[in-house]
Amino acid sequence: MTEQYPHLLRPLDLGFTTLPNRVLMGSMHTGLEDRAGDTRKLAAYFAERARGGVGLMVTGGYAPNRTGWLYPFAGKLSTRAEARRHRTITDAVHAEGGAIAVQLLHAGRYAYHPLSVSASAVKSPITPFAPRALSDRGVRAQIADFAAAAALASEAGYDGVEIMGSEGYLINQFLAPRTNRRADRWGGTPVGRRRFAVEVVRRCRAAVGDDFIILYRLSILDLVPDGQAWDEVVALATEVEAAGATIVNTGVGWHESRVPTIATSVPRAAFTDLTARLRRHLRVPVVASNRINMPRVAEEVLARGEADMVSMARPFLADPDWVRKAAAGRPDEINTCIACNQACLDHTFSLRKASCLVNPRAAHETVLTLRPARRVRRIAVVGAGPAGLAAATGLAGRGHAVDLFEAEAEVGGQFDMARRVPGKEEFAETIRYYRRQLELTGVRLHLGARVGRVELRGYDEVVVATGVAPRVPAIPGIDHPSVMSYVDVLRHGRPVGDRVAVIGAGGIGVDVSEFLTHGSSPSLDVAAWRAEWGVTDPDRARGGLGEPKPEPAARTVYLLQRKASRIGAGLGRTTGWVHRATLKAKNVHQLTGVRYERIDDEGLHVALGPRQAERRTLAVDTVVVCAGQEPVRDVADELAGAGLPVHVIGGAERAAELDAKRAIRQGTELAARL
Repeated sequence: MTEQYPHLLRPLDLGFTTLPNRVLMGSMHTGLEDRAGDTRKLAAYFAERARGGVGLMVTGGYAPNRTGWLYPFAGKLSTRAEARRHRTITDAVHAEGGAIAVQLLHAGRYAYHPLSVSASAVKSPITPFAPRALSDRGVRAQIADFAAAAALASEAGYDGVEIMGSEGYLINQFLAPRTNRRADRWGGTPVGRRRFAVEVVRRCRAAVGDDFIILYRLSILDLVPDGQAWDEVVALATEVEAAGATIVNTGVGWHESRVPTIATSVPRAAFTDLTARLRRHLRVPVVASNRINMPRVAEEVLARGEADMVSMARPFLADPDWVRKAAAGRPDEINTCIACNQACLDHTFSLRKASCLVNPRAAHETVLTLRPARRVRRIAVVGAGPAGLAAATGLAGRGHAVDLFEAEAEVGGQFDMARRVPGKEEFAETIRYYRRQLELTGVRLHLGARVGRVELRGYDEVVVATGVAPRVPAIPGIDHPSVMSYVDVLRHGRPVGDRVAVIGAGGIGVDVSEFLTHGSSPSLDVAAWRAEWGVTDPDRARGGLGEPKPEPAARTVYLLQRKASRIGAGLGRTTGWVHRATLKAKNVHQLTGVRYERIDDEGLHVALGPRQAERRTLAVDTVVVCAGQEPVRDVADELAGAGLPVHVIGGAERAAELDAKRAIRQGTELAARL
């Protein structure tokens, strides 16, 4: 069963223990770590992924003391009472044959509380609290607390710890001149700046003995001004190895970096060449990370000798059986992480429980279950967008007899359009996954099928997931030949002129603007992407941060909205800034507080400015309307009028800004309920 992925599925001998494969489930904070009452839910979450065959898992971050909290009363491991609670997690994982390490994370200046400390009193741009600079005694106390937490992890039954030295947290703050302005032995020189990290590893090793895994999460590329130079990264790695690290796990970018590192627009395996460069200097296993989401990608990284293991976090939110499916030669059955961030990181940074857009069961394993149906029903699902696909496959998976009707010639709905936007190609993976699930669960698919009351008579239940239609705003001249909808552009490929006005600056308007301005370079080409964002060799520039060289825009685009607020304000918390930066790099003209007056042969006539007193004519060839959506409820209304049982989900239930997260969750929850 290992022929397809021989490197990925080969055991890894660590000397005192052997991991069954080269897959590390990287740390992903779910929010279940922060409340004792959620411990059993967290145990179920990890147990399901241990059953799926992961070689080694790492928990979300736990602080070694209160100053290290991410926010008040967040996850912490500093007392024996806390360690005892962790036994529920480790016992559940070991019962499934898995191995797990706890991540020890000190937030440093990234903490959302007034107790925050750091190497120096340099405030973070992404938190409201200025940190207190640690004294020499304070630094030594922090080291002791890390060691004590490692010892407690061993008592709690963990197989190891991961020391978080990446992503801009406390240890990383000591390493970079950007945040370490000390002149004592904990700063001043590269040797001084890395002393804290090395001592943490050394003391942790002394606290746990030889037969215990210590991963060190090392920032291989800071992507911030005054980050670490490459020779400093290499020196740190070799000293960390000598201090007792079992595995070096690489991380990329600080949270405050203005370069995306894990968004869907980042090419797959974009940073593994750096892992390969570091690996040449070390004897311990080195782990590659960031945007590795499918077995073939992971296999190629390992086969090229770029790493000894691959780390994936969000892919195991998307599919806990990732390894098992790969080992069985069934990669087409993997529910691929599309790196959208909408239900994971966006939730985490909003202090909400994390989950997954494509798998709403993630971190909800104890409450959202799809058990075999007690009574088989004949169910029709109308609409094969994300909501309908989730409902149909979930219902059929439980044993119901399901017919899925789709008016278009292909499944996917809004995802079928999203996958065409440069940087959103991953959305095609979700469509591929659902196509395969339709086959596996026995859903009878009817394409090009428009159905109503007559065709749906006789079903026990009808699920209406007919989605949305573009809203047509009441603008004089809206029927002008130059006007088209986003559906015309994305799905039907209607020709667009060189000068374009995009009406509506929500998520779709932004996507369309990126689609229209994208140049000739493949969007997921690593070299082109690095040039676009200014990612350079860390030998040339500290932190690997150079001058961005974006490709010229393919068109002149005006992006307009009625609201006076900034464009993109409603986009995802962790990805909205990426889209705004892209619009800026492509010189998209952004106009807010606009009143649309008319469209004619001269172009789009608008009023803007204070009290909309300024009149302006945009001499454009094409006007693309992205002015919201309306629910398509014809079938639902017809069925309700006939007294037939109907369940309305997704955009058909509520058409605000497109929300695939809500659509898939609703479809899954309905499948669990019927």
